Amino acid sequence: MPSSGEVHKRRTAAVARGVSSVITSYVDSAAGGHVRDVEGREWIDFASGIAVTTVGNSAPRVVEAIRAQAERFTHTCFMVAPYESYVAVCEQLIALTPGAFEKRAALVNSGAEAVENAVKIARHATGRPAVVVFDHAYHGRTNLTMALTAKNMPYKHRFGPFAPEIYRVPMSYPLRDGGLTGPEAAMRAIDVIDKQVGGPNVAAVLIEPIQGEGGFVVPAPGFLPAIAAWARAASAVLIADEIQTGFCRTGHWFASEHEGIEPDLVTTAKGMGGGLPIAGVTGRADLMDAVHPGGLGGTYGGNPIACAAALAAIDTMRDLDLCAAARGIEQQMLPALRAIAPPGCEVRGRGAMLALEFVQPDGRTPDAARTAAVARACHEAGLLVLTCGTYGNVLRFLPPLVISSADLARGLSIVAAAVEQSH
Repeated sequence: MPSSGEVHKRRTAAVARGVSSVITSYVDSAAGGHVRDVEGREWIDFASGIAVTTVGNSAPRVVEAIRAQAERFTHTCFMVAPYESYVAVCEQLIALTPGAFEKRAALVNSGAEAVENAVKIARHATGRPAVVVFDHAYHGRTNLTMALTAKNMPYKHRFGPFAPEIYRVPMSYPLRDGGLTGPEAAMRAIDVIDKQVGGPNVAAVLIEPIQGEGGFVVPAPGFLPAIAAWARAASAVLIADEIQTGFCRTGHWFASEHEGIEPDLVTTAKGMGGGLPIAGVTGRADLMDAVHPGGLGGTYGGNPIACAAALAAIDTMRDLDLCAAARGIEQQMLPALRAIAPPGCEVRGRGAMLALEFVQPDGRTPDAARTAAVARACHEAGLLVLTCGTYGNVLRFLPPLVISSADLARGLSIVAAAVEQSH
């Protein structure tokens, strides 16, 4: 097997420079909460492929489902010759997503594609053009989703012009809001919508219940309900982007449930597929069915192997009660992270979606340099972690929900040493 150094030389000659990686080692195998490179070096995984391997890497039931489906058929295109597993995944999404109303679902390939389709559905159903999004939001890398995403570098820089009729309003960000309550932060956002967009023009309000790439920002209590109430009153479609937060990650099946929100549409991906690319849009039947036949779809959307993997992953989540596992991870990690955090830095999150925001001694100025240094030290010591945030100053933790308590403790000790080393 080629060494990491040998593969890296080939990569330099073959892979576009714009595709970057967190570490320079090349993976040979991964299982549960561990990743092993071609030299045999092992990492504890606090990244989960960016919240994808929720049920663990190469989860046994997922692997078996993939194998069995591949032996039967690999592709027909659901729009040409349909199959039962696509329907079964939609049934699971309907059953699991918040909302006690009749629903429909549609399957696509990626989170960005799910968001694009949710916007398409909202615009088609309402006949309105405007989409409201929030500061620090991340919704994808396609042209429309880059317009929806807040952060310029590396996602938007020099890739414009972007899709029109996107309007950005302030998010509830407790660390940086000067003491605003959730309802007060919501009124700040609503005031911008009313004055700069106009409620009758809004097709959709698109929000991550807990922001992902933007910094694992948990809005203050009351913010999401107030935004949802405004959307309902304005007859605008509330879209919850649950791509990173969904499927047990925050201790509930969906993060919207923490404050009793019932979005009109929910976008899903990442942990849904157990490692395979699959995504969905699920929501109110009247909205989903407003689109004419042929208006939704795609060649690979709901691929049969990905559907088999998703059904197996969902079964695993149920059987192992991974919502409870996520809450257990929170109970173990939060106190440890608070003990590790330097003065003024904030620990936040829910379930197994946790973060440490590094700031300078003034308690506010972002400290991206220290964040990067801590992440590098973790990688060198055998722990995969990720950074995020508009200011690049947030260390985020996304362990698989099947990770052992011992591995969590080992990983946290590596984080503690890296923080101490970064003084």
